Amino acid sequence: MGVDVLTKCIHLETEEACKEHYGSISFPIYQTATYAHPGVGQSTGYDYSRLQNPTREQVGKVVASLENGVDALAFSSGMAAIATLMELFRPGDHIIADADLYGGSIRLFDNISEKNGISFTRIDFGTEDPEAYITENTKAIYFETPTNPMMNVYDIKRLAELTHAHGALLIVDNTFLSPYFQNPLDLGADIVVHSGTKYLGGHNDTLSGFLVAGEEKIAEGLRFIIKTTGAGLAPFDSWLILRGIKTLGLRMEKAQENAFEIARYLSEQKEVTKVLYPGLKEHPGYEIMKKQSRGFGGMVTFEVESEAFAKSILGNVKLIQFAESLGGVETLITYPITQTHADVPKDQLEKNGINERLLRLSVGIEAANDLILEFERVFEIARRERDGREKS
Repeated sequence: MGVDVLTKCIHLETEEACKEHYGSISFPIYQTATYAHPGVGQSTGYDYSRLQNPTREQVGKVVASLENGVDALAFSSGMAAIATLMELFRPGDHIIADADLYGGSIRLFDNISEKNGISFTRIDFGTEDPEAYITENTKAIYFETPTNPMMNVYDIKRLAELTHAHGALLIVDNTFLSPYFQNPLDLGADIVVHSGTKYLGGHNDTLSGFLVAGEEKIAEGLRFIIKTTGAGLAPFDSWLILRGIKTLGLRMEKAQENAFEIARYLSEQKEVTKVLYPGLKEHPGYEIMKKQSRGFGGMVTFEVESEAFAKSILGNVKLIQFAESLGGVETLITYPITQTHADVPKDQLEKNGINERLLRLSVGIEAANDLILEFERVFEIARRERDGREKS
C-alpha cells in the first residue's frame, strides 16, 4: 500500500538525499555548469548542466512521482515547458484546444506555433464536442481543468477515450489543482503540464514549468528537445521547487479551506453577480470534480455589478495583493482582461465571458476571517463610491 500524497510531498526528496548525499535532509544544490570526466570516454553520468544536473533531475523525479508519470522535465518557466511541448509536433499537424486557456498559452499558439505550421481549432469543450473537429491531421487535444479564469471543468477520462480512439495525444494543464488534488495521467492523459511557479513552488519567489510524460516514448522525445533547446530549470530554482513541494499538501488544504469560506461570502453579496468555484454544489462541474479529483483547489473567479466596482476593489485592497500569478501563500487578486488575458482577441474574451467586471482570486493561506474582513472593507468603499456617483 502506497503512502498518502501528503507524505510523498515531504519525503520523496529526503529519501534520495539521505541515501546518496551524506544524510542531507535537504537535497543539495549542484550549482555547476560542467563536470570533470574520470578519463577519455568515461563519464560520471553528468557532463554539462544544459544536458543533466542532479538538482534538476531530482525535482523532476519528485514531480513525476507525484503525478504517477514515467518522467518529468523541469523548465525555466511554464511557458518554456509549453513551447517545448509544441516541438513534438510538425508543420501540418492539427491541435484541438479548449477556448478558455491561460492567455500566455493562447499567445504562444497564435503567434509562434501557427507560424511554425501547426494549426489550432479552439472550441468550448463544455458546449461543443471535440470529436466533431478531429481531422486526419489532428495530433492532440489540449485543455486545462479547471480552466483559467472561468473555472470550467472537463471529464478527463471521457476526453482521453475520445482522443485515443483517433490516435491523438491528450494534454492536460494541471496547474490549478496541482498533483496533490488531481492526477490526469491516472485518468488517461498522455502529458501533464504545470506552471511550477504556482502551487508547486508556492511562495512567488521563482519561475518554473514541468512536462510529465505517461509513457517512456514521449519522455524520450521531450528529453531530446530540452537538451537541444536548453530551456532547463537552473539548479537553485530547482531546489526552491523541491523546498516548496514539501509543504504543497498543507498549503493546498488551507487554500481550499479558505476558498470555500470566501466563495460562500461572495455568493451572499448583492453586488456579486457570479461566483465560479467548483467546490460549490451549484457549479456545473461539481460532480465531475468529485469523481476525478481529491479536492477543489484554491482558485475563485467572481463577477461584480460594474467595471467601476471591480476597479474600486482592485484599487483598495491591502492585505490581498493586486498582482498577476497564483498559487502562493499570499492571496492575490487579478484582473484577467488587462493582465493574464490581455493578448487574447476581443471576440474570444467575450465568448469566454471575460469582461471588465471579472476578477480572479488565488486564495492564500492567511486566516480566512482576515480575508473576509478585507473584502468587507473594500466592498464598503466600493459601495460608497458608487452611491456618490449616483448622487452627483
